Amino acid sequence: MKKLILAWSLIALAQMAIGQQSKKESENGIAHTVTYLETAHRKIEVNGISIFYRETGNPKKETILMLHGFPSSSHMYRDVMKKLASDFHVVAPDYPGFGFSDAPTIKEYEYTFHNVSLLMDAFVDKLDIDSYYIMMQDYGGPIGFRMAVRNPEKVKGFIVQNANAYFEGLSGEWAQKYSTMLEVGDMDGVLKIQNWWMSLEGLKEMYLNGVKDPSKVDPISYLTDEALLRREGINEIQITFLNNYGSNFDSYPAWQQYLRENQPPTLIIWGIHDKFFSVDGAKAFSKDLKNVETHLIDGSHFLLELHSEEAAKLITEFINKIQSSIFKK
Repeated sequence: MKKLILAWSLIALAQMAIGQQSKKESENGIAHTVTYLETAHRKIEVNGISIFYRETGNPKKETILMLHGFPSSSHMYRDVMKKLASDFHVVAPDYPGFGFSDAPTIKEYEYTFHNVSLLMDAFVDKLDIDSYYIMMQDYGGPIGFRMAVRNPEKVKGFIVQNANAYFEGLSGEWAQKYSTMLEVGDMDGVLKIQNWWMSLEGLKEMYLNGVKDPSKVDPISYLTDEALLRREGINEIQITFLNNYGSNFDSYPAWQQYLRENQPPTLIIWGIHDKFFSVDGAKAFSKDLKNVETHLIDGSHFLLELHSEEAAKLITEFINKIQSSIFKK
């Protein structure tokens, strides 16, 4: 009986300790349960710009910094973040001009991949994150690789979801068409396709192309993107950013050298129906990386809409393997 009483006492003390950690008093005195499994939606001022970000998981665990693509926002990561919350600390910011972050005019802020990558460095520092894995999609690639080249000691590895770093990847249907227009100087055609990509029709094509059952893709995704793009001044910002994309090509050699010299563990999760970046872009990483896993998914440019469960499992296994190998040393 004494042992039973002792056991119950220990359980009660443990529960009390957990309760103290998971509850806080509100202004009216009502206790609210706080859990790391819920996604928080926050804003923080970085270099004079209000940056919106989503955060979930325990900050004491490994951090995954999720960098979104065009023409979406951190909204694209909402499902996979929930599935990773129990094992990792996950942070996903919106760039300026995207999502719910500030959108200064092109006269007030120079929208280049270089500048946004510097802002993301400052964002990470402001949150006191010393090291992290980078998950990157589309625009997240050129932003994330710039961050890694500047701070190789902070980056523990990459999770690449249709983010290009090789000319081989530019063989997608839309990339080829766009490149041809630029080469012949068809600037009217360039502007037309840029605006089409930001139209509801273009957005739906990005989300639904190659999807066997489009009804499974929640319309809230492309409708949210479209609504945010329709805000005053956003079109001009996005066009400016699109026109700066060519600046990334000159950086490809430096990024590839970084990969060869640093050999960051890399997980590639690539939607094979992406009209921007072809599967060749996914395979090209293996030219420079020894520790790379490549998974080709029957999905679109935004494959996480239907494959967040699979992606979360691959990410968890990937990071766990890295941690296991570190602990064995």
